[in-house]
Amino acid sequence: MKLVSTFALALAMTIAPATGTAAADQAPVPGVPGPEQDPFIFLEEARSPEALDWVAAENARTLAAFEADPRFQQLKAEALAILDSEDRIPFVTIRADGLYNFWQDKANPRGVLRRTTLESYRTAKPQWEVILDIDALAKAEGKEWVYQGSTCLPPAQTKCMIALSDGGEDATIMREFDMTAKRFVEGGFVLDAKSQGGIQWIDEDTLLVGRGFGEGTLTESEYPFTSRVWARGTRIADAPEIFRGEASDVWAGASLLRDNKGTIHARTAFRGISFHETLHYVEKDGQWLKLDIPTKAGPFGIVDGHLLYSTDVDWTVDGQTFPADSLVAVELEEWKANPNGAKKTLVWAPGPRQTKQGGAITGNALFVTLLDNVVGKVLQFNFEGGQWVSKPVPLPDNATLGIATSSDETDQIMYTVTGFLAPTTLYYSDGTAAPQVIKTSPPRFDAAGMAVEQYEAISKDGTKIPYFIVKPKGMKTDGSTPTLMTGYGGFQVANLPSYIATAGKLWVERGGAYVLANMRGGGEFGPEWHQSAIRENKQRTWDDFIAVGDDLVRRGFTSPQHLGIQGGSQGGLLVGTAFTQRPDLFGAAIVQIPLFDMLRYHLIGRGASWIGEYGDPRIPEQRAWIEGYSPYQKIVAGVEYPAPFLWASTADDRTHPAHARKGAARLKALGQPYYYFEDTTGGHSGGVDNEQRAKLQALQFVYLMQRLMGPAPAK
Repeated sequence: MKLVSTFALALAMTIAPATGTAAADQAPVPGVPGPEQDPFIFLEEARSPEALDWVAAENARTLAAFEADPRFQQLKAEALAILDSEDRIPFVTIRADGLYNFWQDKANPRGVLRRTTLESYRTAKPQWEVILDIDALAKAEGKEWVYQGSTCLPPAQTKCMIALSDGGEDATIMREFDMTAKRFVEGGFVLDAKSQGGIQWIDEDTLLVGRGFGEGTLTESEYPFTSRVWARGTRIADAPEIFRGEASDVWAGASLLRDNKGTIHARTAFRGISFHETLHYVEKDGQWLKLDIPTKAGPFGIVDGHLLYSTDVDWTVDGQTFPADSLVAVELEEWKANPNGAKKTLVWAPGPRQTKQGGAITGNALFVTLLDNVVGKVLQFNFEGGQWVSKPVPLPDNATLGIATSSDETDQIMYTVTGFLAPTTLYYSDGTAAPQVIKTSPPRFDAAGMAVEQYEAISKDGTKIPYFIVKPKGMKTDGSTPTLMTGYGGFQVANLPSYIATAGKLWVERGGAYVLANMRGGGEFGPEWHQSAIRENKQRTWDDFIAVGDDLVRRGFTSPQHLGIQGGSQGGLLVGTAFTQRPDLFGAAIVQIPLFDMLRYHLIGRGASWIGEYGDPRIPEQRAWIEGYSPYQKIVAGVEYPAPFLWASTADDRTHPAHARKGAARLKALGQPYYYFEDTTGGHSGGVDNEQRAKLQALQFVYLMQRLMGPAPAK
């Protein structure tokens, strides 16, 4: 059984697509700008002719500025060579019938789903069997299909529902696929109305479906909140509903409590009452029983006959307090008989500066990845002799560690080990011996003479904020080094050191420094690190990022004219707040697929789902928090901004391109220098194939070089 967080489970089962329609016709909300106050609301229509004409004109101007730079073609070629490299690690999923990999390269831009054996995978050149060719499928059906994964019936995992999106949207269709016959099942299950959400297999002829089912099945955040049981040979419209949340929820749905052998122990359900708070239920005697657990806690998996919970807050029960970020166990059969009365025991609690990141359950053990002062560790847990016993997995120290894949049936597991300058290495264990190297990625840039160091900046309120700097060869501390600083700082996501293949080749190898900041709001030091910088305290994240920038200048690593910042999604909001609050500190700002208009974010796409992180602009007190930093409104006349480069994707149904569009339009209206680019496909991550991804990389690094390094040398 693969472990998922409460949020990930909700995401997998209930996310729905944004409609892409503007909110101009909605009833006015006091304090929330409407068409009279905002002349650029027309850009909230993702694919309206007027908006797309605006995009075409902006793209033409930006491409003319960057593609004409003599460095562009070389940068794109270098990025594409890395992305298309045949010797990169083909990461796999372990299944009963082999190792599965999804692969994209020059010959297969949309990608192929393929399979090999463990014996073949161990060799330098594995022999792959193509299971599904997405390029061929897209060509045959005249669609811009993008593969979005599969959900398979355990334990054999040969009957699967394949998810496909058109152009890279989060929204998908789903079709039944036979992995043995290597074809879609004729007359099989098909969900052809695109939607967020997914399915779980109850048995080979029955699905549990949590998706949009038409009117009255989506929340205000445009996620599904109902689930149905769908039997083979019947219409989905006739499938009986088994769980319904409320329209005011962020999302809701039913799920299955299944162990790693494929056995279903209970039907469960959840209601996401905010992005970070969930009510959990279990079906008991034909009724849905609410579980007596904190709203910031949820199931973590089944191991050794126990159900494990993870909690993000202190949890006091029966006189015992389990600290935030701990793992708590209940005996499974006792829990099934009495879900709220089963005795709870501690499995693991974090030490100072520790936090768990994730994990997996193999045939006989639980593995948990931890951060210890932003350094990775992996622990193995087993229930032995009436108690929980843990031991460290022997993997390299001072690196970022992750679990790449594991087997539900056996004890096979693979780990990733990486660092800024250390190409990713893949370790394998069958459970009988310590992990051994099975694959290694070759270096993609010359790291000789480069160094990685960690420092701390002091934020506005005195909190110490750690950051890493990757120094180029021969870096001086005279403020002359072009420096790219990035970060995220939201949603309890940890931003960790990992191999900077593209940035290393295109930027650091050319003399630029690279900085990763670990602000509050992220997950580098556990739930409290996140919860201390949300809602009314979200400004702390922006203060932390600015503090790192100031510290870089103070130490002489760089200077404002040589300091650029970059971030995407929540990170795009981070960059937007930074360059509007401290335009004097930065010489460049790349705003990727951002949130930007925070006074209307709840009306654009699926923005209402993030109220738990930022607050609700419709409530005066909370609007005041947001109004203090919303980048769109903070762009004003008379201020010199660092000519930001904003980019987005037309197909992004998560943050919606309107945010970046409107930011660029406002800059233009004020006569400010800026650049804007919009990829017409690619979804939230930008780019659906390596050619597109390489182009986006080259555009951004040309921009950085023009702003921070100066014009290209004359030939």
